[in-house]
Amino acid sequence: MDKIKAIGMMSALAQPTRLDVFLTLSRIGPEGLSVGELAKLMETLPNSMSTHLAILARAGVVTPSRVGRVVTYAVDPDAAKSLAVFLLEGGREA
Repeated sequence: MDKIKAIGMMSALAQPTRLDVFLTLSRIGPEGLSVGELAKLMETLPNSMSTHLAILARAGVVTPSRVGRVVTYAVDPDAAKSLAVFLLEGGREA
């Protein structure tokens, strides 16, 4: 992982609601949750949740999948692991 990618991921996670969404999705697992389900859990409006999820997806922290009109988001475990390794190894690029 390069520094720019790591900064983008950390930047996306630096906002409290987005960090809560990431932690919630981490606990949920690979099946993820829909935008509506996440909005209810986080007690926020669906359009606000969509914005937060779009930021997390652009940063590569979560991945969306669509079935019909329902978009479900899940944590990208490889991206999260790469960020953790990058940070724990002192920022050395792999």
